Amino acid sequence: MMEEGGFIGIKKQDKAYDIENRYGYCVEEMYSSAFYNTRPEQFFEFYKKEMLLHAPEDTASGPALAAMEKAGKLQCVIDSNIYDKARRGGCRNVINLHGSIYQNQCPRCKKKYPLSYILSARRVPLCDECNIPVRPMISLIGEMVDSQNMTKTTEEITKADTLLLLGTTLASEVFKQYISYFSGENLVIIHKEAHYSDKDASMVILDHPMNVLPLLGYGEEKQENA
Repeated sequence: MMEEGGFIGIKKQDKAYDIENRYGYCVEEMYSSAFYNTRPEQFFEFYKKEMLLHAPEDTASGPALAAMEKAGKLQCVIDSNIYDKARRGGCRNVINLHGSIYQNQCPRCKKKYPLSYILSARRVPLCDECNIPVRPMISLIGEMVDSQNMTKTTEEITKADTLLLLGTTLASEVFKQYISYFSGENLVIIHKEAHYSDKDASMVILDHPMNVLPLLGYGEEKQENA
C-alpha cells in the first residue's frame, strides 16, 4: 500500500491556506464533484495549476517495486496517489483507489483523452464530440470510491502473507478500513516519522521508501548483466 497523495498533499495547513487566499475557496470545496459540475472553469484552473503542474516527480520507489514484482516477491500495489507512480515505475498489478490523472474521458460518449489534452486546454477541456467538459477519472469529494476497486483491494489484502505500508500509517484515513482485513504474518511499515500506531507492526523502518526499497536488491542481477 503506497503513500497518500494528491488531495492529501494540498490539505496540509500552509498549502491549503495559500490556495484559499489565491482562489477564494477552500481546498475541500474546489476538490469536489459539486465544484467540477457547477464551476468547471474555476475547477480546471485549480486542478491544472495545483494538481497537475505541481505533480510530484517520480522516485526510485516505482522501479524498485516493479523489480520486486518481476522477482515474484510483490503480488499487488494498492495506491491512493492519483499520480500513478507505481505503474509509471513499471508495476503491472496496480489498484489506483482514487483514480489517475492519466485517465480522462467524456462523461457522455466515454471518449478518452490524454493528460496533454487537459493541460493544453485554454480553459475548460471539452470533448470534441459532445462539447461538454472532459472528466478527470479521479475520486473527488462527494464521490464514492469505485466499488470494484474496493472489493479487489479487500481480496488482495485478505490473501496476503506480508503487508507493506509505504509512506503511510496504520491509522491512515484512507487505508485503515482495508488494513483491518489483513490476517497474514508480517506487517511492515516504511515511513519517515514514527507514529503511535507503529507498535502494532511487525517491523518499522523510519526513512523515505524511495531510500529503502532500492536497497532490497531486486533487479540488481538484470542491471549487472545488461
